[in-house]
Amino acid sequence: MNIEAKVISYLQSVLETDAVYAEVPENPDAEFYVVDKTGGGMANRIASSTIAIQTYGPSKLRASEMNEDVKEAMDGFSALDEIGSCRLNSDYNFTNTAKRQHRYQSVWDITHY
Repeated sequence: MNIEAKVISYLQSVLETDAVYAEVPENPDAEFYVVDKTGGGMANRIASSTIAIQTYGPSKLRASEMNEDVKEAMDGFSALDEIGSCRLNSDYNFTNTAKRQHRYQSVWDITHY
């Protein structure tokens, strides 16, 4: 299972947006989400992945609100088939000051089959 694809599809459905990507698009809208697998492993046929979800918004406040929406949405991710658990590791302001891009990031520990 491609856990990134599963998270992207899930967030598109729950957040009711197509603006959830595996990388920053070439010409992005003012608001969008990026899902990135930052680590993982496997033991006894049970996989674990660390997933970072970045929320990009036109302001720091809006990026923060989008982050809260992601946290609420991901609360139900563990109810999906093939997902054992989904736990918020951390979330924080992740603004790119060099590009003046407002973003937040939440990091998730996911166990999946």
